[in-house]
Amino acid sequence: MVLSSIDYTKRLNDIKGLARSLESRKGDFQEAAALDAGFPVKITSVEVELAVQHLNTMEEEIQWSENGRPYGTVAAIFPYDAPTVMLARLGGAALLTGNQLRFSFSSQTPRSADLIAEISKPLRAFHPVIRTNNRAFGRGCVEDEAVRVLFISGASAVGQAYRREHRAFDKLFFAGPGGMPAAVVFEDADIQKASMFIARRAFINGGQYCTTLKKALIHRDLYEEVRKGILEFLGKLKVGDPLSPDTDIGPIRVERTRAILERALEQCSEARLLAGGIEGELVFPLVLEMEVGKIPDLELFGPFLVLSPFHDEEALVQELTQTKYGFLLAFFGSPADYSREAFQAHFGMVHDNPDFHFTPLRLPFGGKKDSGWILERQGNRWIERDGAFQYTKELVKGKESVASSQERDWILE
Repeated sequence: MVLSSIDYTKRLNDIKGLARSLESRKGDFQEAAALDAGFPVKITSVEVELAVQHLNTMEEEIQWSENGRPYGTVAAIFPYDAPTVMLARLGGAALLTGNQLRFSFSSQTPRSADLIAEISKPLRAFHPVIRTNNRAFGRGCVEDEAVRVLFISGASAVGQAYRREHRAFDKLFFAGPGGMPAAVVFEDADIQKASMFIARRAFINGGQYCTTLKKALIHRDLYEEVRKGILEFLGKLKVGDPLSPDTDIGPIRVERTRAILERALEQCSEARLLAGGIEGELVFPLVLEMEVGKIPDLELFGPFLVLSPFHDEEALVQELTQTKYGFLLAFFGSPADYSREAFQAHFGMVHDNPDFHFTPLRLPFGGKKDSGWILERQGNRWIERDGAFQYTKELVKGKESVASSQERDWILE
C-alpha cells in the first residue's frame, strides 16, 4: 500500500462494507434487474460479482488519490444498465477520495434503485435520490453550489444542454452515445479468438451495454470463417425468461431500446438479415450483412450486429474514423502503424486483441467526439478534453493534470 498523509483505513472499511452488502443482496438484485428491465439473472450475478471484486481491491487505487483533495459533492445519474457496476466504480472512487456522492437512477430501474438506496444507508457519504424526475435532479445539481462534479450520460442533446451549464461546476463529465462500436479483424488475426469475442461482446446482456459491439469489419480472406463462428455461437444462446438461470438474453422491456432497433432495421434496409428478429419484448440477436461504405452511422443499443468484409486497410480506417461517435474500437491481428495511430486519435477506448468476456472495471472508460467529453475548470480558464478516464483519478484536485493531447482551452468570459 502506498504511504500517504491520509489514513485510508476508515475509507477502505466503508468500501469493503459496501462490497459485503452488495454480495449479501445478490439474489435481490438479480430479481430486481429481471423485473425492471428483463436482464437475465446470470448476467446480474456476474455484474454484482465484478462490483464486489472491484470494491474489495480499491486499495490499488490509493496511488491515484494520494496528495489530492476531494472536490466536495459529486453527483451522477445512473444509467439503466449495470447500476451495481456504476455504484462500484463511481461510489468506490468517491469513498476512497473523501467526496460526498449524490445520485439518482434511471426511471427504468425502480426496484434496483430501492435496493441500492437501502444498502447505501450506513454510508454517510452517499445520498441516493429515488423516485425523482432526472431533469429536476439535474437542474438541482446545476443550482446547488455544493455540487462541484457532475457525471451525466445520454443522447447528444442531453450533453449539449448540460454543456451550457458547465460554469456551475468545477468538472463536468458527459458519456454520450456509443454509436456503433466496431471490431476489426485483420488478415493475420486468430479466427477463433476474434469470432468468440465479437459474438460475446455484441450480444452479452442483449447488447444493452454501451460497450457492446455493433459492427464487425472482417478481412475478406477470413470473412467466411469468422461469420460462421459468430453464427454458430448465436445458435447456442437462449432467449427467454430472465429469471431462468439458463437464459442468456431476456426480454427487452425498455420500449425506447426496441424502437431504436426497429429504426435501425429500417435504416439498414439494403442489408441482408442473417439471423434474428423482434417478437414483442423478445429480440433475437439481429445479425446483418452489408458493404462497409453503406453502413449508417447510428446511435444503437440492443442485440444488433452488422458484418462486413474489407480488403483495403487504408480505406477501412478512413471509413471507421469518419464516425461522429468515437467511443470504442477493438481489433484483432496486426494493423499498420498508421491504423493504430488513427484508432487512438479517434476512439476513447481501443482494445488490442482483447480476450475478456465482461469488460474489466479498472480499465479506463469514456469516448471522444459526440461519445464523450470532460470540461474542467483550471484557474481562470476551462479545459475541454476527451478520451477514456478512471474515476478515482478524476475525483481529486491539486494533482498533476491528467489532460490528454486532445485538450482545448476555454477562456472564461
